[in-house]
Amino acid sequence: MPVSDGPPRILSAATAAAVLLAGLTGLTGCGQKDGETPGGASPTASASGSASPSATPTGASAASPAVSASASATAASVSPAPSAPATTPPAPPAAPTRLKVAVDTRGGGLALVRGGPAQEFTVTLRNGNSAEYRHLLVAFQMESLVGAPGELPGSGPGFLLERFDQASGSWRAAALRIANDRMPEAMYTGGGPLAREGVRVERYRLRATAGGPAGSSPLVVSFIDTDTDEEATARVPLAHTTR
Repeated sequence: MPVSDGPPRILSAATAAAVLLAGLTGLTGCGQKDGETPGGASPTASASGSASPSATPTGASAASPAVSASASATAASVSPAPSAPATTPPAPPAAPTRLKVAVDTRGGGLALVRGGPAQEFTVTLRNGNSAEYRHLLVAFQMESLVGAPGELPGSGPGFLLERFDQASGSWRAAALRIANDRMPEAMYTGGGPLAREGVRVERYRLRATAGGPAGSSPLVVSFIDTDTDEEATARVPLAHTTR
């Protein structure tokens, strides 16, 4: 140690305080690394820590469209499939219907006078949906007239039956059987077609001849399917009187 040339200096109070403060500052600086702040946190770390809160909202905001699209796709995948349109059940089949016939004339019957004018009547055929006819014949029969007591039997056929032909617009002779027995269906031939649910109207007229018999007997109208030799429906009697 060098030897002082003179007596020791006495430091003033202000100078001593400055020296003491400098010494404390040096001691504090020895425990820190360069760039660190008191308390051990680096400026870089502090800045990063300050930026972290703002980074999280930004990332969440950027991911929002993707999250929304994913949610929409999930909702679409679980949406219920559209229900099939309701179908109308088929209508039940129509109930089977059969041939219906009617014989009509003015006054409800035939009232003839021998040698007098003919009287018209119509025959209507209304087919059902059960059968189709190729040859449906309308046939007529009348029992023999015996006349009033004491009268002589008539001569000749006694009656003239005619059918109106729509094609030619004229009346033509039609078959009328006078007999007291029944003719078998297999002996009948001819007839016209009648489709399912078809309608056919035929016009007839009957006249009593001057020399024919008088009396009362119904005119029986039959409807025969000549392909099967069977009656298509029940017979219809038409009241008749000749005087």
